[in-house]
Amino acid sequence: MAHSTAEAGEAAPGDPVEGRGHRVMEPLEGTMPEASDSDHISPRLQRIAELAEQMPDKALNPLAHNMDEAWLFEAYRRTRKDGAPGVDERTGADYHRDLWANLSSLLDRAKSGRYRAPPVRRTYIPKGDGGQRPLGIPTFEDKLLQRAVVMILEAVYERDFHEGSHGFRPGRSAHQALEAVQTGLMRMGGGWVVKVDIRRFFDTVPHDQLRTVLRRRVGDGVLMRLIGKWLKAGVMEAGQWQRLGEGTPQGGVISPLLANVFLHEVLDEWFETQAKPRLRGPAQLVRYADDAVLLFKHRDDAERVLKVLPKRFEKYGLELHPEKTRLIGFQRPPRNVKRPRPKPETFDLLGFTLYWGRSRRGNWVVKAKTAKDRLSRSLRNVHYWCRQNRHRPVEEQWEVLCRKMKGHYAYYGVTGNYDALEAFFRGVRRRWRSWLARRSQNGQMPWWRYALLLQRLPLPRPRIMKPYMRDRLARLST
Repeated sequence: MAHSTAEAGEAAPGDPVEGRGHRVMEPLEGTMPEASDSDHISPRLQRIAELAEQMPDKALNPLAHNMDEAWLFEAYRRTRKDGAPGVDERTGADYHRDLWANLSSLLDRAKSGRYRAPPVRRTYIPKGDGGQRPLGIPTFEDKLLQRAVVMILEAVYERDFHEGSHGFRPGRSAHQALEAVQTGLMRMGGGWVVKVDIRRFFDTVPHDQLRTVLRRRVGDGVLMRLIGKWLKAGVMEAGQWQRLGEGTPQGGVISPLLANVFLHEVLDEWFETQAKPRLRGPAQLVRYADDAVLLFKHRDDAERVLKVLPKRFEKYGLELHPEKTRLIGFQRPPRNVKRPRPKPETFDLLGFTLYWGRSRRGNWVVKAKTAKDRLSRSLRNVHYWCRQNRHRPVEEQWEVLCRKMKGHYAYYGVTGNYDALEAFFRGVRRRWRSWLARRSQNGQMPWWRYALLLQRLPLPRPRIMKPYMRDRLARLST
């Protein structure tokens, strides 16, 4: 999966997208103020959305006429400014220095067809296990233009997408997807889960199939030409350009939206309009990007859908992982049994393990805890960071560790997961002491000395940041 779940110091599904939650540079003199710019853009977005709703089965054209300098300025405002530069080595601050002229030039090149999509700079970041993870970095101008196109496409597709689609959509998050799965299973009283795993999805989306799907709703030549250029841009690694014949643009904000559009056609629409009406009992699809689960009340319904899924994905040039795509029995244990035998199955989703557990009232509810591999990976990342930065001043280390721990709590701090948060807290505390000890000549730091340090620089304690499921689970369990 290209967009991974959050660990210490990593981004999580549902984290703010670029431009949300980041410091934004003030506009230069002579540019429109941010508030009035948003006011200018919103009515146009609403008109696109209304047109898409009125013409649900037609390709919309024209669309690119909505992009003007005000539109690009709003895209600039929503784009993160402090990211690493792409192949042109141009930063957000560099682009800001002559912002109005840069936006005007970009608009002219985009609409005239003279815009050339630069390759994505491929770099690698260390993983907690000592390996490396590839990372794609587009140029700042490319991010800005992609954001401008995403604003249009979101208005077109938002009303097409089904309720079960949660990934990288405005106002939706991974926690909402998790809540939808818990709620769905509770309402069914348990059932059967088909866990869908697409092999290397973001790297294998066929370009011709993706264009065919897009043309059903997007008839604008300017937008389709820009998307085609991004698909063909390739990557630059160690000074060598490499063409990518398939897959969505690496690191770009357009990639998650293209993935949603494609999987809406491949899975969501098919399941809701063709598969679901033929089933014997209730069923539900919940998808976050390429992570999807199908919930069924009856086993025979689940088996029928699982049997045809590989052929459905193969039709669109995708492959399901034969071992990771599986059927899971997730029946609710009997009410009067404290420890059922055999123990009910569990499954992982978005970094959490879902399982049946007792509520405070003693009823069976669907709970979520940090998946073991994600907890281990989070602690490995902290271990690696402490090793690499052990010679930095202690106060600087403490500040960074606090940010990492708060980020971990923000994602994994859901109802019923306190024990896993406490395990993460204790693991970070041990690893920091271990690497601080190596700064001394004898390689030791007594616990009493470390305790004094923690009194002065306390590490943040675990917190349940998202207790929204507590009352709902209690209602559903009665």
